[in-house]
Order: sequence, then C-alpha cells, then structure tokens
Amino acid sequence: MKRREAREKAVQTLFQLDKADMEISVDEAMTYITEQPVNTFYEQLVRGTVQHMTEIDEALVKRLENWSLERLPKIERTVLRLAVYELLFTNDAPHRVILNEAVELCKTFGDEKSGRFVNGVLSKFDETTNRNNLEDEL
Repeated sequence: MKRREAREKAVQTLFQLDKADMEISVDEAMTYITEQPVNTFYEQLVRGTVQHMTEIDEALVKRLENWSLERLPKIERTVLRLAVYELLFTNDAPHRVILNEAVELCKTFGDEKSGRFVNGVLSKFDETTNRNNLEDEL
C-alpha cells in the first residue's frame, strides 16, 4: 500500500470512529476498511491520531476562526485531525507534502470548498510546529 492510499484508508477509518452513534474499537474499524496484514504507515496514522486526539483538537481549536470543532463538516474535521497528527507527531514527510496530501484527501472525499478550507487552517501551522512547540503553546 502506498502512502497516499494509506492516508485515504486512514481517513475512512477515522471517519468511522468519529460516528457518535457507533461504538467500535480501532481494531474493528481498521479491519472493516482494509484487509490483513495491516500496512504499518496506515496503522501508525490511525492509532497515532486516536491516541493524540485531545492534543490535536486543542491545536485545531486555537487555529479555527469563527468555527468550533463540532461545527466542522465531519470529513474536514477528519482530514484536519489526520494532517495535524502528521504535522505534530511524525517526521515522515515535509510540511508541504502533508498540506498537499490533506488537500488531495479533501478533493477525494469532500466538496469543492473542503480543500481550500483545510489548506487555510493547516497553513496556520508553520513548518517548525511540532510536539515540543505544541507543549509550550498549550
């Protein structure tokens, strides 16, 4: 599985986990989206995003203007969470690549405005933003 496909499957999995009316585990959600064996990068994205959800949401709330996290359309919220996880907690890809991938995910799963909105929010995370800076910020 290539990294783009892993990100797409991670968005689908995280979207499933974000359903308020459905109580499923991370393992169940991953099994539903992809067959075994699970790709390492995909699993890291899903588990890392879920594990750091509180910190990710706090970082997002500080950068949302005139929006609450709960009011965001679910696909934009999911893509933002995944991208912020990558920005803050991994060093696997350059900042620019993560932003471009998030916009592409919005083109795949969202509407024509999704990509611009997500790009605008993520552009507020500069290239030096990482977990250490986040801890100082929070």
